Amino acid sequence: MTATQAPELRGPAAASAHRVRAVARRHWLVLRRSPHRIFDVLVWPVVDTLLYGSIGLFAAKAAGGGTETGGAELGTGPTLAVFLLSGTVLWHLVHQTQISLATGFLEETWSRNVIGLLTTPLRGWEYLAGVGLFALVRTALSTLAVASLAFAAYAFDVTTLGLGLIPVAALLLLCGWAVALAVVGLVLRYGSGAEALVWGGLSVVMPLSGVFYPVSTLPAPLRPVAEALPTTHVFAAGRALAGDGPTPWHELAVATLGTAALLVLALFFLGRMLASFRRRGLVTRYS
Repeated sequence: MTATQAPELRGPAAASAHRVRAVARRHWLVLRRSPHRIFDVLVWPVVDTLLYGSIGLFAAKAAGGGTETGGAELGTGPTLAVFLLSGTVLWHLVHQTQISLATGFLEETWSRNVIGLLTTPLRGWEYLAGVGLFALVRTALSTLAVASLAFAAYAFDVTTLGLGLIPVAALLLLCGWAVALAVVGLVLRYGSGAEALVWGGLSVVMPLSGVFYPVSTLPAPLRPVAEALPTTHVFAAGRALAGDGPTPWHELAVATLGTAALLVLALFFLGRMLASFRRRGLVTRYS
């Protein structure tokens, strides 16, 4: 029986390169086994390209005296700055609503309080109502700060949108809550790895929603997808109000139907994920 040959020792440089490759391979395996981690690799570049490309195209049309969806002349109607500022305030409203509600639940996971909640007589809708109330206050303070800065720095008064701002804001609040409920459901099912969606989930639909520009500036294949989103119609209504036009009841009606459907689906999805969370004993993740 021959003795086994001892492995050849690597030199310092080769050993260092081997360790570097091992660390890189470890992170590659984590990325491959966790599809939601690809979010930062592929999704954000696409979102940025669509968003800033559409803003640039919209600005070019405005400079050339083009027409905005609905036939309003960009040169004689509201300026591009008004669209950008109104879109910023309204987007912050829906985005802050979603983040406030979702992070309200994440606070329970970070403090290992999920088991404590499940052992109390607290009902699901009571918890959602409490977190939603806190999120509403937080969103109001944050949106007030953004609107105040827009007024102080750029003389843009969001209240000039008139009474039509009330249904627009209400629909954006409901859209934010619906997305937050879906994200909470994903966190319940997939754990802390899905927490990135809390900050980035809603931003995926930002370029498709026409926050700062009409949907007509998007690439043609994406326009039907954008039209199917309730947020698209809400922001279209906001632009119409910013352009001193009449209240766009058709856009608001379509947005209301879409938001109601989105909210029902989000509640159903959250209920299914919560049932799976309890059945699989996933609560041990946060104990």
